[in-house]
Amino acid sequence: MLKLNRVHHIAIICTDYQKSKQFYTEILGLSILQEVYREARDSYKLDLEVNGLYQIELFSFPNPPARPSRPEAAGLRHLAFEVEDIQKAVAEVNKYGVTTEPIRTDEFTGKRFTFLADPDGLPIEFYEV
Repeated sequence: MLKLNRVHHIAIICTDYQKSKQFYTEILGLSILQEVYREARDSYKLDLEVNGLYQIELFSFPNPPARPSRPEAAGLRHLAFEVEDIQKAVAEVNKYGVTTEPIRTDEFTGKRFTFLADPDGLPIEFYEV
């Protein structure tokens, strides 16, 4: 049987590189590992670290097609980040004008969660441990 060790990275294509870079680094607090501009593709690739565990690759490409996200569309549904205090996490992103949905409780685990969106509308979940 195939043995997968863990998720290595998640790739996100954005429409406004500077706005998305600011969102993921300054609002969500991800650390920059490396930033590369690929002239042949007129594209940036930003490697981001989430608390030393996982990597998100943020790409910019000229005129990427829109991604349907709501109502529920086939493909990636959302990106979820584990947080220790959901109310504190919500208050932190709200300071930057980021709107969050009301905090709900997962009916199966009893854990609290909420959703927000990145600058391109990609649903992001905060899930309390």
